[in-house]
Formats: sequence, C-alpha cells, structure tokens
Amino acid sequence: MLHRRTVGDVMTEEVITLRPDTPVQQVAALLDANDIVAAPVVDADGVPVGVVSASDVLRHETGMPDPQGQDGNDERAWGKAQARTAGALMSSPVFTARADWTIPRAARELRRRHVKQLPVVGDDGLLTGIVSRSDLLDAFIRSDAEIRGEAEQDVLGRILGLDEGTVVVEVRDGVVTLRGHVPDPRLVPVVVGLCQGLDGVVAVDAHLAAARAG
Repeated sequence: MLHRRTVGDVMTEEVITLRPDTPVQQVAALLDANDIVAAPVVDADGVPVGVVSASDVLRHETGMPDPQGQDGNDERAWGKAQARTAGALMSSPVFTARADWTIPRAARELRRRHVKQLPVVGDDGLLTGIVSRSDLLDAFIRSDAEIRGEAEQDVLGRILGLDEGTVVVEVRDGVVTLRGHVPDPRLVPVVVGLCQGLDGVVAVDAHLAAARAG
C-alpha cells in the first residue's frame, strides 16, 4: 500500500500550552513571544479543555466582544472581554484531531469547525501535538520530481509490477500525465486512481491503452 502522510507526520510535537489559571497578560506574552495565533489550554493531566486565540486576547484588550465592537448582546462574548485567566477567555469545548487521521480528513475538520489549528490527542485523551492549516498545506506542496518518482517507483513498479518504461510519467505543476500501455484494460482506472491518491497530485491526464496480445 502507498504510504499516505498522516497528521502525526506533519504535526508540531512541541506545543506551547496554557493552564486554566494562566493570567491573560501572560497568555498574550506567550502568543507574541512564540509567534503563534492560538494555544491549547490543558488541565493538570494534560488533557485539552479549550483553546485561546489571538482574537480572544484582542477582544479582551479592547474590552469589547470583538475587535469591531459587534455582537454586543452576546453575554459569553462580553464575559470573555472581561476575563482574567485563560480558562475564562478560552473557547470550549475544544475540537481535537488524532495522529492517525489522513491529511484530507484533518483539512475537512478544520474547514467544518472554522478553526485554523487542532490539538492532537492520543488514545488517553492527552495532548500529543498540534496541527495547523499551514502544516496540512505543506503536505500537498511537493515537487514534480517527487510526485513522478513516487508514481513510477511505488504505483507502477512496486504495486502494479509493470515493467519500466511501459507507462511514461510526466508531471507538471502537480498534473500527472500518463502515456503507454497496460496489460489489462481494467488496470487503467486502477493506475489513475492510485496516482490521484498521491499527495500533491492536482489531476491525472491518462492516455493509456491495453497492450495487444503478442
């Protein structure tokens, strides 16, 4: 099987964390010093209980529910604006990811939850890392040479066992073009599907035919 990169492959393992009783001023200092947009809040056991973002800090600093002064009737937002600790400022419940999730699954979860990063937890619920949008994007940004090599060596060679040169692979800007012959017409959609599944592939343009019996 192809090795599909997972959240565990791209996540950051050394995570800046906060405690519920961390003072807001210290929260702001930690976010700024580490150049991060958010940090998970963990309890005494290391279980994520919330997330504090730079936007939360900005709401607090302005003394308004949000930086533009909207949502003025939102009681919870006003509570955050008056918070003194990370526990009062954080967003909760916290949405988490697992290290064995695929990159597309994590990307869908980020989009569905409208967040920029997800704390990653193990089977015991303890924090093991954090994955951000940029981490996931990096997984898809691969050189054409890397994609071509994986298509030739793993898909055509190791998995399908085709002779070298049977199918010529060209890759340009993530678009894979396949030209050549396969021993069985039923292999055409298989080759295309496997190549489409490679990280970094934008599209597959197949010009494949079944080899005539000699």
